Amino acid sequence: MQVLLYLETLAYWDWFIAALVLVILEILAPGVVFMWLGISAGVVGAVVFMAPELDWKWQFTLFAVLAVVSIVASRLYQKGRPRATDHPALNRRGAKYVGRDFVLDTAITGGHGRMRVDDGTWRVEGPDLPAGARVRVTAVAGATLRIEAVPPD
Repeated sequence: MQVLLYLETLAYWDWFIAALVLVILEILAPGVVFMWLGISAGVVGAVVFMAPELDWKWQFTLFAVLAVVSIVASRLYQKGRPRATDHPALNRRGAKYVGRDFVLDTAITGGHGRMRVDDGTWRVEGPDLPAGARVRVTAVAGATLRIEAVPPD
Protein backbone atom coordinates (compact mmCIF):
# COMPACT_ATOMS: atom_id res chain seq x y z
CA MET A 1 0.00 0.00 0.00
CA GLN A 2 2.86 2.38 0.80
CA VAL A 3 4.36 1.70 -2.61
CA LEU A 4 1.18 2.95 -4.30
CA LEU A 5 1.19 6.06 -2.12
CA TYR A 6 4.80 6.72 -3.12
CA LEU A 7 4.07 6.12 -6.80
CA GLU A 8 1.21 8.59 -6.71
CA THR A 9 3.58 11.26 -5.40
CA LEU A 10 6.35 10.48 -7.88
CA ALA A 11 8.08 13.75 -8.81
CA TYR A 12 10.48 14.83 -11.51
CA TRP A 13 13.49 14.63 -9.16
CA ASP A 14 12.78 10.91 -8.63
CA TRP A 15 13.31 10.40 -12.33
CA PHE A 16 16.45 12.55 -12.33
CA ILE A 17 17.88 10.46 -9.47
CA ALA A 18 17.02 7.28 -11.37
CA ALA A 19 18.73 8.71 -14.46
CA LEU A 20 21.85 9.53 -12.45
CA VAL A 21 21.95 6.04 -10.91
CA LEU A 22 21.55 4.40 -14.33
CA VAL A 23 24.31 6.51 -15.88
CA ILE A 24 26.61 5.63 -12.97
CA LEU A 25 25.77 1.96 -13.54
CA GLU A 26 26.78 2.43 -17.17
CA ILE A 27 30.13 3.79 -16.05
CA LEU A 28 30.67 0.86 -13.69
CA ALA A 29 29.39 -1.85 -16.06
CA PRO A 30 29.74 -0.56 -19.63
CA GLY A 31 27.50 -2.16 -22.18
CA VAL A 32 25.61 0.84 -23.59
CA VAL A 33 22.25 -0.26 -22.16
CA PHE A 34 22.10 1.57 -18.84
CA MET A 35 23.02 4.78 -20.66
CA TRP A 36 19.87 4.63 -22.78
CA LEU A 37 17.77 3.75 -19.75
CA GLY A 38 19.30 6.72 -17.92
CA ILE A 39 18.58 9.07 -20.80
CA SER A 40 15.01 7.78 -20.95
CA ALA A 41 14.58 8.39 -17.21
CA GLY A 42 15.99 11.90 -17.66
CA VAL A 43 13.52 12.65 -20.46
CA VAL A 44 10.64 11.38 -18.32
CA GLY A 45 11.91 13.61 -15.50
CA ALA A 46 11.85 16.61 -17.82
CA VAL A 47 8.32 15.75 -18.98
CA VAL A 48 7.14 15.39 -15.37
CA PHE A 49 8.83 18.72 -14.53
CA MET A 50 6.75 20.41 -17.24
CA ALA A 51 3.57 18.42 -16.54
CA PRO A 52 3.61 17.48 -12.82
CA GLU A 53 0.02 16.22 -12.95
CA LEU A 54 1.01 13.30 -15.20
CA ASP A 55 -0.14 10.04 -13.61
CA TRP A 56 2.57 7.58 -12.51
CA LYS A 57 1.19 4.92 -14.85
CA TRP A 58 1.76 7.20 -17.82
CA GLN A 59 5.21 8.09 -16.52
CA PHE A 60 6.26 4.43 -16.43
CA THR A 61 4.67 3.79 -19.82
CA LEU A 62 6.59 6.72 -21.30
CA PHE A 63 9.80 5.45 -19.69
CA ALA A 64 9.29 1.93 -21.08
CA VAL A 65 8.54 3.17 -24.58
CA LEU A 66 11.50 5.58 -24.60
CA ALA A 67 13.84 2.89 -23.25
CA VAL A 68 12.86 0.32 -25.88
CA VAL A 69 12.90 2.82 -28.76
CA SER A 70 16.28 4.28 -27.76
CA ILE A 71 17.94 0.87 -27.30
CA VAL A 72 16.59 -0.48 -30.60
CA ALA A 73 17.55 2.71 -32.46
CA SER A 74 21.03 2.55 -30.94
CA ARG A 75 21.50 -1.09 -31.99
CA LEU A 76 20.32 -0.38 -35.53
CA TYR A 77 22.63 2.64 -35.78
CA GLN A 78 25.62 0.64 -34.52
CA LYS A 79 24.85 -2.31 -36.79
CA GLY A 80 24.89 -0.04 -39.85
CA ARG A 81 28.20 1.54 -38.84
CA PRO A 82 30.61 -1.11 -37.58
CA ARG A 83 33.68 0.13 -35.75
CA ALA A 84 36.99 0.17 -37.57
CA THR A 85 39.50 -2.13 -35.92
CA ASP A 86 43.09 -3.15 -36.44
CA HIS A 87 42.09 -6.79 -35.72
CA PRO A 88 39.05 -7.47 -37.96
CA ALA A 89 39.37 -11.27 -37.59
CA LEU A 90 39.83 -11.26 -33.82
CA ASN A 91 36.85 -13.48 -33.01
CA ARG A 92 36.93 -15.28 -36.36
CA ARG A 93 40.18 -17.17 -36.07
CA GLY A 94 39.78 -19.09 -39.31
CA ALA A 95 39.33 -15.91 -41.37
CA LYS A 96 43.00 -15.02 -40.98
CA TYR A 97 43.95 -18.23 -42.82
CA VAL A 98 42.00 -17.45 -46.01
CA GLY A 99 44.44 -16.96 -48.87
CA ARG A 100 47.37 -18.60 -47.05
CA ASP A 101 49.17 -21.69 -48.33
CA PHE A 102 49.88 -24.78 -46.24
CA VAL A 103 51.24 -28.30 -46.68
CA LEU A 104 48.99 -31.25 -45.92
CA ASP A 105 50.20 -33.52 -43.12
CA THR A 106 47.77 -36.30 -43.99
CA ALA A 107 45.93 -37.20 -47.18
CA ILE A 108 42.44 -35.91 -47.87
CA THR A 109 40.04 -38.71 -48.79
CA GLY A 110 36.35 -38.44 -49.58
CA GLY A 111 36.63 -34.64 -49.62
CA HIS A 112 37.36 -34.41 -45.88
CA GLY A 113 40.46 -34.50 -43.77
CA ARG A 114 42.52 -32.71 -41.13
CA MET A 115 45.38 -30.29 -41.51
CA ARG A 116 47.81 -28.75 -39.05
CA VAL A 117 47.61 -24.95 -39.14
CA ASP A 118 49.93 -22.95 -36.89
CA ASP A 119 49.37 -24.34 -33.40
CA GLY A 120 46.15 -26.27 -34.07
CA THR A 121 44.56 -28.91 -36.22
CA TRP A 122 41.64 -27.97 -38.45
CA ARG A 123 39.04 -30.00 -40.30
CA VAL A 124 39.38 -29.37 -44.03
CA GLU A 125 37.15 -29.87 -47.08
CA GLY A 126 38.42 -30.02 -50.60
CA PRO A 127 39.54 -32.32 -53.39
CA ASP A 128 41.23 -35.62 -52.55
CA LEU A 129 44.94 -34.88 -52.23
CA PRO A 130 47.95 -36.85 -50.97
CA ALA A 131 49.95 -35.95 -47.87
CA GLY A 132 52.60 -33.31 -48.61
CA ALA A 133 50.46 -31.51 -51.23
CA ARG A 134 50.45 -27.71 -51.13
CA VAL A 135 46.99 -26.27 -50.55
CA ARG A 136 45.46 -22.81 -50.24
CA VAL A 137 42.62 -21.94 -47.87
CA THR A 138 39.76 -20.41 -49.89
CA ALA A 139 37.01 -20.04 -47.28
CA VAL A 140 35.96 -20.83 -43.74
CA ALA A 141 32.69 -22.54 -42.83
CA GLY A 142 32.39 -22.63 -39.06
CA ALA A 143 35.33 -24.74 -37.86
CA THR A 144 36.08 -26.16 -41.31
CA LEU A 145 38.60 -24.72 -43.75
CA ARG A 146 37.78 -25.08 -47.44
CA ILE A 147 40.91 -25.67 -49.46
CA GLU A 148 42.10 -26.08 -53.03
CA ALA A 149 45.27 -27.47 -54.49
CA VAL A 150 48.04 -24.99 -55.29
CA PRO A 151 49.49 -25.58 -58.76
CA PRO A 152 53.25 -26.29 -58.76
CA ASP A 153 55.45 -23.28 -59.60
